[in-house]
Amino acid sequence: MSIKKDEAIQGILTDFEGFGNLILQQLDLLEDIVNSGELAIPEETAIRILENEKHVNKIEVKLSEKVVNAIVLYQPMASEVRKLFATYRIVISLERISDHVVKITEIMGKIKNREIYNFLSETISNMVLLSVKMVKTSLVSFTTNDMELAGWTIKTDPLISEFSQKLLKKAASKAKEIDDKKSILMSFINIREMISNIERIADHSTNIAEAAIYACEGKDIRHHKLTEPEDESKYHNHE
Repeated sequence: MSIKKDEAIQGILTDFEGFGNLILQQLDLLEDIVNSGELAIPEETAIRILENEKHVNKIEVKLSEKVVNAIVLYQPMASEVRKLFATYRIVISLERISDHVVKITEIMGKIKNREIYNFLSETISNMVLLSVKMVKTSLVSFTTNDMELAGWTIKTDPLISEFSQKLLKKAASKAKEIDDKKSILMSFINIREMISNIERIADHSTNIAEAAIYACEGKDIRHHKLTEPEDESKYHNHE
């Protein structure tokens, strides 16, 4: 049984690596879209994101089933159970991250006021840049058992909220200068929804980092957040 257990766990971790890479592809595509400054998404890119999302959903179900089966059938040791359970938690977070990528691209197509989006695009780009870095860092923390990286991810999460608040204030100030109030209102609603989805990506990266700490140290810190976020200025292109 030990050999079968080891093979099952290794198979899960191998599948997990491929799953993580698929999510990173989604995030790279999102970064490229947002950094372009354009609201219109190339058709080829949009199709690729949706095709990836279909694969994500299928793999998420299969991986979750494999984790449950491994725990039930092979009676893994406590450390192995923690690793498997953490993997299960991370798979769920990664699937939701892909959902948010799809939602963000859909929302971008609804933003009609180009002027207000151009005014906010740099801040939005910085938010996406930091959120994607958080996801990548949290995944590395899990695969390498690097708790410093996990801690960085958790401590950085409040910066996303700061970005969000500053962005909304900028949007409100800019809205006063534009005459087309109906267009502004609808664009503002869509941009706010876009920001919320970016925030959720950062939240899920924190969930991944917490799962990494649980897998490595057996500590559940989900309701005991770390503090001391990094200086956000390094994520701005300019003031």
